[in-house]
Amino acid sequence: MGNIVAIVGRPNVGKSTLFNRLVGMKKAIINDEAGTTRDRHYGKSEWNGKHFSVIDTGGYATKSDDAFEGDIRRQVLLAIDEADVIIFMVDVTTGITDQDLAMAQMMRKSSKKVVLAANKVDNSMRMYDTHEFYSLGLDEPYALCAMSGSGTGELLDCVVTDFLVGDTENELMEHSDLPKFVIVGRPNVGKSSLTNALLGEDRNIVNPIAGTTRDSVYARYNKFDMDFYLIDTAGVRKKTKVDEDIEFYSVLRSIRSIETADVVILMLDAVQGIESQDMNLFQLAVKNKKGCVIVVNKWDLIEKETNTMKEYTEELEAKLAPFNDVPVVFASALTKQRILDVLQTAMRVYNSRKRRISTSELNEYILPFIETTPPPSIKGKYIRIKFATQLPTPTPQFAFFVNLPQYVRDSYRRFLENKLRANYDFQGVPIHIYFRPK
Repeated sequence: MGNIVAIVGRPNVGKSTLFNRLVGMKKAIINDEAGTTRDRHYGKSEWNGKHFSVIDTGGYATKSDDAFEGDIRRQVLLAIDEADVIIFMVDVTTGITDQDLAMAQMMRKSSKKVVLAANKVDNSMRMYDTHEFYSLGLDEPYALCAMSGSGTGELLDCVVTDFLVGDTENELMEHSDLPKFVIVGRPNVGKSSLTNALLGEDRNIVNPIAGTTRDSVYARYNKFDMDFYLIDTAGVRKKTKVDEDIEFYSVLRSIRSIETADVVILMLDAVQGIESQDMNLFQLAVKNKKGCVIVVNKWDLIEKETNTMKEYTEELEAKLAPFNDVPVVFASALTKQRILDVLQTAMRVYNSRKRRISTSELNEYILPFIETTPPPSIKGKYIRIKFATQLPTPTPQFAFFVNLPQYVRDSYRRFLENKLRANYDFQGVPIHIYFRPK
């Protein structure tokens, strides 16, 4: 991934605000509370025909009461290591702080190109206050206001100076249709641990404190002949338990990630089992016609007998009914047990979701069952299904042409769905059947 720009600085200088402006969307959560951003996450941007990736990072703090301070510092250092250009942000309203001096010393030792950005210059008087940042020894500070966009043009002119025109445009075009797998679940079920285990790096912060992950974090996975985007999300709790603005927006991001993904990997805690909030997330995935894989994490903590896995699966299927044709993977992110099975299963569900059945093949298979077991007559009216076809939709949807579609009951709809699942691999994929007048 060429042309990478990392935005770094101490907490609350406006890094996420600038990140959102560069990527052209509200992708990172913005809040006045210091330490809102924890993980580093990526976006795409373009300036004067030059495409580049942008990394938003958490605030680099040397001494604070934040339990995530060490984890955030490690994420910032990883982002600096990845980047080609570093935007070092400072706050003109507070001037130079001890944390700014510590970071500036680190920037001077770096071999990367560093661009100093003095943020929150929203009036002409504050323009003069930017001169004190020359003492950091990082060349000319660029005055800007990330909130309004003032001064970002001059900053970007300096950032992209050494980038080639269209350097990553082909890559963006080539990988725009890559599958998107989103990992969702309640807080502290191990979503970030699974993401890190799959990627083979500490991509996201892992901490026993619930609610560690706040943004939906994208990462590209390209191993073992699989190529897709993996999305780690914030844990979703019941609405009544969400009492922080930041957590409210984190939950919204998680829900939006489900809506944009192809396959939803729903993680459960093996010790706690499936709860009502897990069911809500599952129903949300089904409602949005997404493929679904259930991962029972922390399986290494369960005392096992001969049929433990079978009994656990049967209990899950009973709770997920009527749509219980969902693959279940028993894994442990900590010991890396069966984590590759999670991806292979998700890829199989993704391919099933795209499956197309020709009209001739579909009718040759389904019509004999309809003739043997026709829809029950209602009020002396006989229902006759003439033929069926798969609709040209991104997900499996079928239209059955009937003389009296209004009299077909849901029980017969489920009968047809079960017959389709018996012959075609639609495991983990919601099927929608419509009855239309011939």
